[in-house]
Amino acid sequence: MARALVVIGLAAPLLAWSWLRMETGHDAGQATLVVLLALVPVLVRGWARLVAIVVALLLAGAVAFDVSPGWALPGQIFGRFGNGFLEFYDIQVPFARAEHPHMHGVLLLAVFAFTLVFALAVAARRPALAALALLVGIGWPGTLLPGHDLVRGALLLAAILATTALLRRHPGRTLVPALVAGAVVVVGALAASSSPALAKRAFLGWQHWDLYTKPARPVDVSYVWNSSYSGLTFRGKPTTVFTVKASAQAHYWRVSVLNTVQNGRWFEEPAPEFGPPPVPLGEDGLIPPRERQRDGWEKQQVTIGALRDVRLPGGSEPVRFESGNGVGELTFDPTGIAFARDPLSRGDTYDVWSYEPSPTPSQLAASKPIYSGPIVSQYKYREVQTRVYPRLFGRPGDRSYIKYLMTDYARADELRPYAGLYNAAERVAGGARSPYAAAVALERWFRYGGNFTYDQHPPAPPPGVPALEDFVVHTKRGYCQHFAGAMALMLRYLGIPSRVVVGFTSGQYDSGGGKWVVSDRDAHMWVEVWFRGWGWVPFDPTPSRGGLAGSYSASSASFDLGAAAAVLAGAEGLNQFGDKLANTLGFGTARTSPDVPDLGAAQAGITVTPHHHHDWGILRLLLFGLAGAIVVLTLAKVLVRRSRFLTSDPRRLAGACRKELRDFLLDQGLEVPPSATFRELAALVEDEFRVEAQAFGLHATAARFAPQTGAREAARAMRRDLRALRKALRKELSRSERVRGLLSLRSLGLA
Repeated sequence: MARALVVIGLAAPLLAWSWLRMETGHDAGQATLVVLLALVPVLVRGWARLVAIVVALLLAGAVAFDVSPGWALPGQIFGRFGNGFLEFYDIQVPFARAEHPHMHGVLLLAVFAFTLVFALAVAARRPALAALALLVGIGWPGTLLPGHDLVRGALLLAAILATTALLRRHPGRTLVPALVAGAVVVVGALAASSSPALAKRAFLGWQHWDLYTKPARPVDVSYVWNSSYSGLTFRGKPTTVFTVKASAQAHYWRVSVLNTVQNGRWFEEPAPEFGPPPVPLGEDGLIPPRERQRDGWEKQQVTIGALRDVRLPGGSEPVRFESGNGVGELTFDPTGIAFARDPLSRGDTYDVWSYEPSPTPSQLAASKPIYSGPIVSQYKYREVQTRVYPRLFGRPGDRSYIKYLMTDYARADELRPYAGLYNAAERVAGGARSPYAAAVALERWFRYGGNFTYDQHPPAPPPGVPALEDFVVHTKRGYCQHFAGAMALMLRYLGIPSRVVVGFTSGQYDSGGGKWVVSDRDAHMWVEVWFRGWGWVPFDPTPSRGGLAGSYSASSASFDLGAAAAVLAGAEGLNQFGDKLANTLGFGTARTSPDVPDLGAAQAGITVTPHHHHDWGILRLLLFGLAGAIVVLTLAKVLVRRSRFLTSDPRRLAGACRKELRDFLLDQGLEVPPSATFRELAALVEDEFRVEAQAFGLHATAARFAPQTGAREAARAMRRDLRALRKALRKELSRSERVRGLLSLRSLGLA
């Protein structure tokens, strides 16, 4: 054993140095600790060694990724290892340890794994396997970070020769000749490697192998700018498209505006203008006085990451752009869009100043439908089909004119397919006495009261049926293109000037760096409505997909529910805002508290392959043991779940469904109080996973508290909703998150 420890003591520092040279600012103390943990299994024998390997691996993972020991530890280690592993395909080495802690954790686990395999081979007196562990453990990082290749190769060769000699049964007799021969071989190898006559190309070239297909160029997110309704798929792991150094006040980041609608599809209609831009940016007649007050603007500094586009993102309503490093000369569209001459590249920077209207519900309700500028002179922001313009809001005969357009007008065949969409607009907001009442009613209907579901892959409409008509009238399933496109079109049918806006939600705020980090997962589409005195005001009808900051919007965590209800019931509200319409719009529906944590976009997972070592019996036992534990855990969870539903009582079924959903959230690492109600659980699901769950909450509440007759029907609907909800949640989870949920013991009350 003493000889084995000497061999390990000589090789372990070389293994650690080979991996840790890929980072700057490494901690020798952590590396020493994981090396010592890797040596613990060598000191024990039999079954105790298997237990020691598992315990040492978990402790090394806890040290590497700075997580506290607990039942959720395996899932946390797998998830962070997967994220760190994939980062190696996007981040250049050597990397800064402080900026990429998950990559640092991967390096420490690599040191642990190769030291463990090498130590076990040495303890078993298997010199060939020990040499192979050294070859891979030292050679692999060398392919990722070239430099000192001859020195490292010489040290590797010397370590392999010394290991082979020392592990012989009688090393004393051959040690000196072996060392002399080894020195000759090392010197000869150095000379041969430096000789151009003998230098060869790599036989395998494994540094070019790519286990993760990363984008060959910066991510192009132009697919969101024009609506297509064909489905939305995010591939790979989230990619940072840009960062914004700004205050902690959340903004939506606007990139472009879709003004034109044709056959239900929204398009850009850019008209860049050369020369000095107006300040603030905007169209004559549509800029309110408060937007011209510079003391109300907020400055932001944008740094481009993976975004490749000629359009420059800016917060809220961009009013001024100033080119910076790498961006070059800019042109501007009067709608507030800035264009670079060439596509943006990584590291480009520029400054932007933004205006964000923050009216109250009563202030917007008091804004009269008096329009000016291109809304009147050019009929802009009003068309529902090419060159078809409903009358402006509040004008006499507006409803009869829509009826004429869909029946007797020469192009009625183009508009008639949208009769269901228009009828829904009339049913929800047709009695509005102010544009704000119509806008917030539709926004509220889409998000809460209309039974809509956020679905990135909604069913395709039947032949001949427009996508937005099918979405509003039949499927009620879609993503931001459907919600924003439908709301803007419905507002235009009601005579309210509106437009679709594309860009990104706020992203995640890095308080340490004072910046917003925006990824491709944050790409989004929303609606802007023009109000006299306020200008363009954003609304977001898409459920489970972010929220605006203003208290006037139903999407905001600070939405003034009482004030909005008072507006809709008042003189500037809806004509028939009674109990029935209030329920249709979801008023009274519980909202999630703003302090509910935001987990952000799901991270892409990766399957971790166990490292092989010489003792195939131990490896099989380890694999069988882990598989058996997973099977037992899965069966226990299934039995607990099934036992809850062995009843026909709707109230007990409601309790079983509540426990089922709460257990799911607990296994995903969320903190859910035992007293959480159905609506609170549904709201938590929507905020954390962006999956619509209000229907489940309403049916479950009815099954629990409604009279017996109605409760039975509600219980059946509740169980259907729960199955659909679990299916939607599984789609949102990455592989590592599913594994974490499967291995978690929190739902069994053991953590």
